[in-house]
Amino acid sequence: MIVVAIETSTPQVSVAIGTEQEILGRIQVAGRARQESVAPALERLLGWTGVDLGQVGGVAVGIGPGLFTGLRVGVQTAKTLAQVTRAMILGFTSLDALAYPVRFTSRRILAVVDGRRGEVFSAIYSAVPGGVMRGSEYAISTPDHLAADLEALPGDVLAVGDGAILYRDVLTEQRGGGLEIASPAFAHPDAASLVELAAPRFLREEHDRLFDVAPLYLRKSDAEIAWDRRTGDP
Repeated sequence: MIVVAIETSTPQVSVAIGTEQEILGRIQVAGRARQESVAPALERLLGWTGVDLGQVGGVAVGIGPGLFTGLRVGVQTAKTLAQVTRAMILGFTSLDALAYPVRFTSRRILAVVDGRRGEVFSAIYSAVPGGVMRGSEYAISTPDHLAADLEALPGDVLAVGDGAILYRDVLTEQRGGGLEIASPAFAHPDAASLVELAAPRFLREEHDRLFDVAPLYLRKSDAEIAWDRRTGDP
């Protein structure tokens, strides 16, 4: 089955095409115009791989938590593609996608996405056969708060994501030993990981309802916060 995956929750956007057996192609884009690059990147990938839209059987999309504008663009593009092709669709969180590529570690995995405004999105995982299992809720917190929670976590920890890299000093100072920060190669969730996560589920005909696929924000947008300040709402 041909799967198209779109991940736009962080400053690095990625689009991938693949099957349950291989990744046929992938494009990653960073910079100010990254949201506008999703449709052109998909069109180019289709051309490079020789895949026709009619062959697409599943669409996987990253739903966040992450950056508001990117998430809206990515989710809407994926839903439109699923409607046009009548393909199945699945949404995956950016934190799940971050943890998946380091699933071969024997340590606990801490996935951390930079949420801007001095906050991070995070979740804790354990490696299991074939993937990872989440052991905490998806959370938003300050780096100091996350570091304090991390101090109480037993065993060695591998922290992955741009948030872990950005706040390396805060996390390592509080935790001390037993914490490793993964390399920048694993700083952002990758659409190729979404292909790998989604393909076996699509083959089992597991999918989300189209109208249920929506961004996972965890907090209010800048516009909502500004409105609350003007109206005095908490």
